[in-house]
Amino acid sequence: MNRVDYLRISLIDRCNFRCQYCMPEGAELDYILRQELLTHEEIITLLEEVFIPLGFSKFRLTGGEPLLRPDIVDLVKDIASLTATEDLSMTTNGFLLSSLAENLYKAGLNRINISLDSLNPDTFKTIIGHKKADLWQQTWLGIQAAYKVGFNPLKLNVVVIPGVNESEIEALAELSIDKNWHIRFIEFMPIGNPELFSDLEEIRFAGRAWVPSEEIREKIRQKWGLVESNIKGNGPADVFKIPGAKGTLGFISQMSECFCDRCNRMRLSADGWLRPCLLNETGQIDLKTLLRNKIKTTEIKEKVAHLLNIKPEINYKQRDSGNDTGIYNRTMSQIGG
Repeated sequence: MNRVDYLRISLIDRCNFRCQYCMPEGAELDYILRQELLTHEEIITLLEEVFIPLGFSKFRLTGGEPLLRPDIVDLVKDIASLTATEDLSMTTNGFLLSSLAENLYKAGLNRINISLDSLNPDTFKTIIGHKKADLWQQTWLGIQAAYKVGFNPLKLNVVVIPGVNESEIEALAELSIDKNWHIRFIEFMPIGNPELFSDLEEIRFAGRAWVPSEEIREKIRQKWGLVESNIKGNGPADVFKIPGAKGTLGFISQMSECFCDRCNRMRLSADGWLRPCLLNETGQIDLKTLLRNKIKTTEIKEKVAHLLNIKPEINYKQRDSGNDTGIYNRTMSQIGG
């Protein structure tokens, strides 16, 4: 098991999109009330007095859509100013980014990942669950703004959905050729889609509830060739590149090529629940309630340290046991991705 030093912090569970893989149609979304969200001060307290003393130094801000949080720039500035912060990044859908990119960059955000699942505005609308025609263009403007102010390399996240955007794999990969853009292809995951994944094992072996990373790589390999890259990130992506390209192609293969042994992260939801594994809620801790009940942060740190110690067992024994009951209780937006 890798050293666990990377915390994903969900700032809000609301979003201005409703993507199929994050807020699937039919899923019941009981949004967190504002007063139940971790406050700015509570987040900083947990980082300073719990997570950093336990060795955490890399932080990613997620959602929902983190740019919907009113204090987002100030929060970035405060986390970036912590002496132990080695890397501060964000995952966003990019829709509000054109007006915020410069301020986020100046506040100390190191890196940014932007979701871009299609280059076709109509397909984009289908995936994000909106009918407005201008959403793709506004997202594209956000990507351009982020690159212009200095987020270089820029990362674009692509969730490949069978029969929806898999025909665009080559076109999306091509974005990495002329610019230092890192494209990350992510296998579609069984979170918040209970009907689709009612028989997970059968679908896993059939291989069509998601597009396996090797199949994606082969499409790219057939067109341009593909070589391993010496550029590695903080996460689980296997990184390659098209020969001669300025950017890279990463493949996150959580369904076809389990990478639990390389996991270096934990997740803090917007309402304060700490989870050791994206696909498993075993062992989760309600840090917000502990804080608001005036439990000493030294005691909270001990509870988190214990969860860190048992994290390897949660990843392997629970996920691979064949008993998935209760593991996928929340949508991706509610967990924090």
